[in-house]
Amino acid sequence: MPKDSTEKHNLDSTIIDNEKAKEIFEIIQRGSEEILVESDLKKKITLSMQEGKPLNVKLGLDPTSPDLHLGHTVVLMKLRELQKLGHKVTLLIGDFTAKIGDPSGRNATRPVLTDDEIEENSRTYFEQVGLIIDMDAAIIRKNSEWANTLSSSEMIRLAGVTTVARMLERDDFTKRYQSGKSISLHEFLYPIMQGYDSFVLNSDLELGGTDQKFNLLMGRDVQRFFGQDVQCILTMPILEGLDGVDKMSKSKNNYIGLKDEADQMFGKIMSVSDELMWRYIDLLTFKSDSEKKKLKQSISQGQNPKNIKIELASDIVERFYNRETALKVANDFEERFKNNKIPESIDEKVFEGESFDIVFLLKNTGLVRSTSDAFRSIQQGAVRVDGQKVLERELVLKKGCYVLQVGKRSFIRVRVG
Repeated sequence: MPKDSTEKHNLDSTIIDNEKAKEIFEIIQRGSEEILVESDLKKKITLSMQEGKPLNVKLGLDPTSPDLHLGHTVVLMKLRELQKLGHKVTLLIGDFTAKIGDPSGRNATRPVLTDDEIEENSRTYFEQVGLIIDMDAAIIRKNSEWANTLSSSEMIRLAGVTTVARMLERDDFTKRYQSGKSISLHEFLYPIMQGYDSFVLNSDLELGGTDQKFNLLMGRDVQRFFGQDVQCILTMPILEGLDGVDKMSKSKNNYIGLKDEADQMFGKIMSVSDELMWRYIDLLTFKSDSEKKKLKQSISQGQNPKNIKIELASDIVERFYNRETALKVANDFEERFKNNKIPESIDEKVFEGESFDIVFLLKNTGLVRSTSDAFRSIQQGAVRVDGQKVLERELVLKKGCYVLQVGKRSFIRVRVG
């Protein structure tokens, strides 16, 4: 091949590689909160393509609880995207660090887990994580493999990676220190050990929630300390719970569990506000920007948001169950609303607050005349919430959107919070 032709071919190949690298970066970046450092990740992607060598992608999982909810799946879905791009994914089970306890977002020291608790939690984690990522293509490691073999002198040397002042830059540590709450010395070891995991695995990219940023950055510090090429970090947004305000959490009872029954999962998603629906579409689906744009345009053209919410709920139920189950619960939901003749357009009232009992809401929406009227209506089975009959007058509705019904013809939509 003539010299000019060779140079042109090389130039064309470089342009194609750069365009492909840009496309891959945009896929990785989509839906993320932050990438540090963007320019470094672009270089890693380009080098990965040139050498035909996948990136080492790391996600640490501390088996502190046996059950996962949709909030946990945000980062797992990004991990699945990276798998589809051909990169090597390592799920790191923090069986050693679980005994320290992650102080992130905590106002007190975490309780120490037993070996049996860690083993059982890890087993259920794999079952649930496998609903999202390709477990056959994932590498499973436990940080006890190397952490248990560290000598005391090696641990002391590792502790020299950072300073107490740096540790106290952490928001959670700062708040506890300023409020006089205790900080156990071993808690300082958690981010250091997480950083050491990145060094052992020679991580190119580590994922986590925004609340993990300090720990992820520590990985760069430890790698730099040992002279290793430092990892990039990618943080994913924290998913709000059903109330649309607080982080999805079992302790706040605003969560959608991966082990929820299909109809329960569907109903919870249908209860979110129209505004929060878009947040869930952004973080819990693989829809492209153009697809989401079309959905929003359909709303402006008269589409009922409920129909889009049904599509979202069906997609999520199908992901964790199957298509047949998703169709059934969607049909059951539609049939329940149809049978109760819930109109498409009804009045709406907003109640600012964390939660309200059903009797208060019935009275203050005008659906009943008095407390005794509310009690009588509930006892007679005339009160429904989202088509479900209310059986207890002590029912409390937390932040969310609900359709209240009394009898066959009285309806109102209420937003709590």
